[in-house]
Amino acid sequence: MAAKVYYANTRASKSGESMVEKLYQLFYRAGFDEFIEEEGLIAIKQHFGEKGNTAFIRPVYTRRMVEAVRESGGNPFLTDANTLYERQRANSVDHLNTAYAHGFTPGTVKAPVIIADGINGRSYEEVEVNLNTFEKVKIGADVCHADGLLSLAHFKGHDLTAFGGTIKNIGMGLGSRSGKQMMHSTVKPSIEEEACVKCLECQKFCPEDCIVINQEESYIIEEDCIGCGECVISCNYDAISIVWEASSIGVQERMVEFTYGVLKGVDNKAGYINFVTNVTPDCDCPSWSDQPVVPDQGIVAGRDPVAVEQAALDLVTAAEVLPNSELGEQASGTAGKNKFKLLYPDSDGGVRQLEYAEEIGMGSRKYELVRI
Repeated sequence: MAAKVYYANTRASKSGESMVEKLYQLFYRAGFDEFIEEEGLIAIKQHFGEKGNTAFIRPVYTRRMVEAVRESGGNPFLTDANTLYERQRANSVDHLNTAYAHGFTPGTVKAPVIIADGINGRSYEEVEVNLNTFEKVKIGADVCHADGLLSLAHFKGHDLTAFGGTIKNIGMGLGSRSGKQMMHSTVKPSIEEEACVKCLECQKFCPEDCIVINQEESYIIEEDCIGCGECVISCNYDAISIVWEASSIGVQERMVEFTYGVLKGVDNKAGYINFVTNVTPDCDCPSWSDQPVVPDQGIVAGRDPVAVEQAALDLVTAAEVLPNSELGEQASGTAGKNKFKLLYPDSDGGVRQLEYAEEIGMGSRKYELVRI
């Protein structure tokens, strides 16, 4: 049976047709009020933007969703988890300062902002998933303790997964810092002895006691290492480097498994929204935002994450590219082509994340688009 995906375009001729009000209508048409319990703690997950980035979803939309959740009886809070890379959101102090600088203050959005995996990314719950790669995944603890989830995702390109939308917003976004390392690579970390200052911080957090550090040498016992990533996020001297894997397919599949874990953690009491606007070639993590590659398409929403993701991809696929964008030289005849495959020719255009999510029962790629 095809899932229903609700769609609002970007046209408006009066106040009731503003994008903010269309978003509010989508909330109720998609039935998000139905999974919200009275006084239930509802996590609103979105990317707060990296310093210098301008493509993230604006706080005015978030505030309208806060109002809708509260009208439905819920007690909302905004959330995200800390990043694996070292920029402005790798710990919750910097993360909150970045969120506030971009307008996501409690006074503006009328809800608190809580970083799900704690001050240094170590506050997580292990959720059992028993899937192809992982038996358990590490999810930001405060999301696991929530009574429901509303995902607000900006649909855009990504240099590793080809595109990022609902699945990346939830799975990659709410994995703890060490969980993000697990998603990004199956390659086990190693220590650069020249950079190691022998502070022993990594040893404190190694669950397998497989790190050897003494006056003569520093190394990880590879056969005992489980690749959990705890040592990577513990080292303050770049002696244990982040390991990035080049395989897009592998990262997509592991990201889906983390999404599965998040949704299991909230008992699948969740709603999903993709903003198919400002579709930039890169994600919202760089400190810049490039020209969108297609005209703004609108917003899609639903209770099936796979269907919502597929609908967003189909909208971008059907569009012609903008002539002054990164794909501008290919502007003619691009309607019907996967724009993310054009942006990242060595990728599969991000399709594997949808295929795998459907395979493990997260939802259906078949949908009925309902225009509001």
